[in-house]
Amino acid sequence: MLFRSQRALQTIAVDFRIQVGAPVVHIAAIHGIAFIRFREDSDDAVPVFNHRARPCAHLVDRLHQGMGVLQRAGQRTAQSQQSAHTCQHAVAQLGFERQRKKHRRRALRRANHQKALLQAQAVQQHIARHQWPQRRPGHIGGIDQRKTLALLAHQVLRAQMVCNGEDKRQYARGQVKRRLNDSPARVAPRCPHFGVCGGCQQQHASTELQQKSKSRALARLLKHDVNEIVADEPWGYRRRARLSLSYQPKTARLEMGFRKAGSSDIVDVQQCPILVPHLEALLPEVRTCLSGLDGVRHLGHVELVMANNGPLMVLRHTAPLSKKDREKLERFSHSHDLALFLAPQSEILEQVTGEAPWYASNGLRLTFSPRDFIQVNDGVNQLMVEKALTWLDVQKSDRVLDLFCGMGNFTLPLARKAASVVGVEGVEALVAKGQENALQNGLQNVTFFHQNLEDDVTQQPWAKQGFDKILLDPARAGAPGVMAHIIKLAPKRVVYVSCNPATLARDSEALISAGYQIQRLAMLDMFPHTGHLESMVLFEHI
Repeated sequence: MLFRSQRALQTIAVDFRIQVGAPVVHIAAIHGIAFIRFREDSDDAVPVFNHRARPCAHLVDRLHQGMGVLQRAGQRTAQSQQSAHTCQHAVAQLGFERQRKKHRRRALRRANHQKALLQAQAVQQHIARHQWPQRRPGHIGGIDQRKTLALLAHQVLRAQMVCNGEDKRQYARGQVKRRLNDSPARVAPRCPHFGVCGGCQQQHASTELQQKSKSRALARLLKHDVNEIVADEPWGYRRRARLSLSYQPKTARLEMGFRKAGSSDIVDVQQCPILVPHLEALLPEVRTCLSGLDGVRHLGHVELVMANNGPLMVLRHTAPLSKKDREKLERFSHSHDLALFLAPQSEILEQVTGEAPWYASNGLRLTFSPRDFIQVNDGVNQLMVEKALTWLDVQKSDRVLDLFCGMGNFTLPLARKAASVVGVEGVEALVAKGQENALQNGLQNVTFFHQNLEDDVTQQPWAKQGFDKILLDPARAGAPGVMAHIIKLAPKRVVYVSCNPATLARDSEALISAGYQIQRLAMLDMFPHTGHLESMVLFEHI
């Protein structure tokens, strides 16, 4: 190797000044015998030797060799420097890209936060104008019943909202971090389990606000003003409740209550202000009785129902009860004057004590089984039946068809005013119960049929004469397969009682397309303090 380190270049033995056309360089001879420094300050090449220097000619040859090596080394150095510069540039670019991405993320977070604030302001503006934001059809007021509370909460309070990253085209999901102030419509919830129990979600809102918000949602969905609000007492209205039972071995304690919101865990309910007072007063007594049973580990649930002739209790147990436990339950039923039913299996119901329960409807007495469907709000049910009779304007000469009739909640009151009434139900047990109730009330002009309502009822013998008026009260799925049959029968008026406004809006389109118009629309406040919305519509052929 011709060249030494930079340290060798510091020891100069010869000054050799020559024009090389290149930057100033330092060269050393082999083995460090002579060292030469090239400079550009002179055109002459003047060699100077010390006593250890080799002959000048030989040194010049060495210098020429050194010049070639130097040039190649300089090229490699330049390339290396360029490569190093390129690498430094690439690293710098990478760092820049990382910083840019970091700033971009920060900017996106700031934009999302700003967007959330704008959305909150938009909601407040809608609230101020008493309008609800547009949403997709098929939901209550544009949103699902389970989400009614979320929209209602905006009317109850102003709050600091934090977006959790879910930002869709039609909605954004956020979480309330802090309530800034209370609305005048906010009230103190009566239930100590509010916010934990999955039952009532709207106890913090006044009854007026609840009814108004549900009415507006119904009006927007059906594109028709709500003419009436059918409501009764907002508290102590529920005459039926099913409570879960769970024995905790660690604490040797029986839990009795309702499910938590969004969970299968049980809220150990001590009181429930929406239950009728008689049933609410029974809660601690029932808990004490069931906790003292030897088979407490094998209890599934208990159902309490308030009939007009007194309360009843249905106990579901997964293992046979001992004679001692049955005696305890019988003594409890006698001491509290309630009818006792045992359910060792889901299909079996054994009446132990008491009479068959019944309730009154429009002056009639309707007997039912604890497993039969009855409206949980007796007050609203009475008002609803009266409203349906008024809207249909039943005359003594009318033939009326009641679809999804159940055990005759509407059918029997209709039979008192019409010439003849036909009740059609898909559950055979309810058909039998309806016939029994008709006989008990001395009604001869009513007939019940067990029929798959998806079939064409117009082809049945009992439908050949047609009907002047039709009432239907379907389940949550609505009656999409029935609407075409109703149109074929061509009644003058149709009353549709609905427990799901989304399916009501869907089925209404068929009647409207066939020449019917909505004449009356009522919101039924069947379940106060919940997001559940029931309604009733009168259609009339124009």
